Amino acid sequence: MKTKLFLFGLFFMASSAGLFAQSTPVVYKRQKKQSKRIVHGVKNGELTKGETKQLVGQQVHINRTKGRAKADGNVTRNERREIRRKQRRANVNIYHKKHNQKQRW
Repeated sequence: MKTKLFLFGLFFMASSAGLFAQSTPVVYKRQKKQSKRIVHGVKNGELTKGETKQLVGQQVHINRTKGRAKADGNVTRNERREIRRKQRRANVNIYHKKHNQKQRW
């Protein structure tokens, strides 16, 4: 039950990122792929609960950064660079957490 609720929340978070799709389509597309990778890791048992919590927290942080960047109606080059840097870091974290040898739940 908790897993289903968690997955629903993750999909909700990914769909709410669609609000920012018009000004940052590349960022949105990457965010959506990362959310799918996290969900896949949960379903396959590649991620522990703690790892999943960290990765989802990182995705939420990226969404907040996007929201702040979009708040004034214009996403500047530096804001876009910061978002992409955070997404690259999240991408590396997803890979490492999915491929480590920790005990799964």
